[in-house]
Amino acid sequence: MTVTLADVAARAQVSPATVSRVLNGNYPVAAATRERVLRAVDELDYVLNGPASALAAATSDLVGILVNDIADPFFGIMASAIQNEIGGPGGRAGGERLAVVCNTGGSPERELTYLTLLQRQRAAAVVLTGGAVEDATHGAAATAKLRKLSAAGTRVVLCGRPPAPDTEAVALTFDNRGGGRELTEHLIGLGHRRLGYIAGPQERTTTRHRLEGHRAALSAAGVDADPGWTVHGRYDRRAGYEATLELLRRDPSLTAVVAANDSVALGACAALRESGLRIPEDVSVAGFDDLPFSIDAVPALTTVRLPLAEAGARAGRVAMGREEPPPGGIAMIRGELMVRGSTATPRHDRLPPT
Repeated sequence: MTVTLADVAARAQVSPATVSRVLNGNYPVAAATRERVLRAVDELDYVLNGPASALAAATSDLVGILVNDIADPFFGIMASAIQNEIGGPGGRAGGERLAVVCNTGGSPERELTYLTLLQRQRAAAVVLTGGAVEDATHGAAATAKLRKLSAAGTRVVLCGRPPAPDTEAVALTFDNRGGGRELTEHLIGLGHRRLGYIAGPQERTTTRHRLEGHRAALSAAGVDADPGWTVHGRYDRRAGYEATLELLRRDPSLTAVVAANDSVALGACAALRESGLRIPEDVSVAGFDDLPFSIDAVPALTTVRLPLAEAGARAGRVAMGREEPPPGGIAMIRGELMVRGSTATPRHDRLPPT
């Protein structure tokens, strides 16, 4: 049965004119009223501009790319590679596709809002980048959104994000656990036994997986995984700076700092230098991702290289139907350990007594 504007108005307890104003965006509407209308539209799966039955099988030339922070090179590199693959001919009548980058700011609510908007626009494809939020309520809502997109003919691709069970989304996921383990194994192999870890936000899958890899390496080597040696923060330089000062306060004898990503590692390096410590002579520092500035840092960062551009390009081709999805719809993309000057054997006077 076709859902009408009047149905939405009745569900939201407003007039049809108010629903029209909200959807067209051409007249100011109170925030609470607007939210009520949008919720009703979502619940009823209302489709704009004509009968829902006629539009369900049609898609536009729009492609949505969801990122947490477009200013972060991690997301910028992937978004650029995705857009390069979808920008060529292939839309209706051979025209160009229009890529829209949606910056969520890490907000679960904004992620759901963008997915709803892209569904209403009948996007040809949607690519979600980066880690997912680990929250049962949000996960259920996101799964429902992805199902609706796929049912409407939208190709959904997850790039650098874990698979989404019970959806038709293709997942190109990074091996964050394996990379985290290999990075810590490298430091343990150098002789480090007091390793501080700066993790990302606790609610992110990327954070959990990299931390699990780190702790797995510690456990396998019989090294103490003191919870006091882990500090959570944002994925940015300031968080790395503040977390490193906190780690040094907790244990001034730390010989290595493992950072959630390369931006965090830069902040860690700044805090160590301001504390009078040399890198790597006094404290080794390791990052993750191998962002472009990593090799130009002084000293150059030891890190795990993720093929961000390659993964983004592949996601774009899959989204456009120009490359077959991987078997089972899931591909694990592994990183590569890049050993550089920021890690070295710890000084003997900073090692724990045997």
